Amino acid sequence: MKSVASLLLLVMTLLVTVSAAAATGNAKTRKAAAEDSAANYASRPEVRDFAAQLAEKRQLPPDWVLAQLAQATRQGAAQRLIMPPPAGTAKNWAAYRERFVEPQRIGAGVRFWQEHAAWLQRAEERFGVPADIVVGIVGVETFYGRITGNFRVLDVLATLAFDFPTGRSDRSPFFRGELEEFLVMCRREGLDPTQPKGSFAGAMGLPQFMPSSLNRWAVDFDGDGRIDLNGSAADVVGSVANYLAAHGWQRGMAIIHGVAAPVDSSARATLLQPDIVPSFTSEQMLALGAELDDAGRAHDGLMALVELQNGAAAPSFVAGTRNFYALTRYNWSSYYAMAVIDLGAAVKRQR
Repeated sequence: MKSVASLLLLVMTLLVTVSAAAATGNAKTRKAAAEDSAANYASRPEVRDFAAQLAEKRQLPPDWVLAQLAQATRQGAAQRLIMPPPAGTAKNWAAYRERFVEPQRIGAGVRFWQEHAAWLQRAEERFGVPADIVVGIVGVETFYGRITGNFRVLDVLATLAFDFPTGRSDRSPFFRGELEEFLVMCRREGLDPTQPKGSFAGAMGLPQFMPSSLNRWAVDFDGDGRIDLNGSAADVVGSVANYLAAHGWQRGMAIIHGVAAPVDSSARATLLQPDIVPSFTSEQMLALGAELDDAGRAHDGLMALVELQNGAAAPSFVAGTRNFYALTRYNWSSYYAMAVIDLGAAVKRQR
C-alpha cells in the first residue's frame, strides 16, 4: 500500500509540474504572439485604416501602401532614443559646443568647402544664405556625411507612428505624417521603401531632412533630374539654403549681436519671456538694461535675448536676430544654432 501511495503521489506531482509548465508556455506563447502582432504592422486595424486613408488622400495604390507597411519592423532602439534626457539634466553650452567645434570636424569642413565652393557660392547668390552657415549645418548634422544614421527609415517611422513610447508627450501624429510623406517620396522617386536609411527619428542624408522637409524644400540643385541628399553635394547645399530662405532667412542680416543681460532680475525676465522669438528693438533692450555691442545698437529689426546655460557656471547670452530664429527652424534649439554658427565661423577662419 505504501508503494502504491508513493506512486500516486509521484504521478500527481508530475501532473502538476506538466500543467504549470504548459501554463507558463502558453503565457509565453501569448506574449510572443502579442508582440508579433504589434510588430506586424499590416495586421493591425489602426495601421490598415491609416493605409486606406493614405492611399485615398495621396492617390496611391492601397495594396502597395499596405505591402510596404507589412515590411516594417518595430525598433526598440528608436523608442529609447526618442525619449528626453533624464529630468534634472543640466544644459551646458560649453560642453555642447566642444562636441562640434573641434579640430577633426573643422578640418572636414574645410575640405567640404574647398571641394564644393562653386555650389556654396551659387547657393549664396540664389538664396542669400552664407556658405559658412550651410557648411556649419552639414557639419553639425552629420560630420559632412560620416554619420548619417543606419536605421531603416520605414522601420523607425512606423515604430514612432504606431508604437510611440509612453513617458513623454505623444508625437505619434507627427510621425504618422512623416511616414505618409516618406511613402509618397518613395513612390514618386521609384525607391524601395525598405532601402533608405537614416537617424532613429527618420531624418535622411547629409542635411538630415525629415521626409516632409525633403518633399517641400529639397531641390535638384545640380539639375540632373533627381534629388539626392546622400550623393549630390550640390543638392545638399542647395536644399539647406532653400530651407533657411523659406523659413525667413534675410539676405545680409547679422545672425547674432553681442549683449550683456540686465542685472535687474525683473528686466531680465521680461527680455527672456519670449524665449528665442525676436520681440524687442535695440532701443527697448537698452531701456531694459541690456548692454548691446555697437552693431547691435545699430540693428534695424527685432531681436531676442537668448540664454545659453553653462551647467553650474554663469550663463552666456547673445542677441538673436530674425536670422537666428530662422536657423532654429532647422533644429528648434538655440544651442544647435550657436554650434552651427561657431563651427561655420571656425571652418571659415581655417580655410
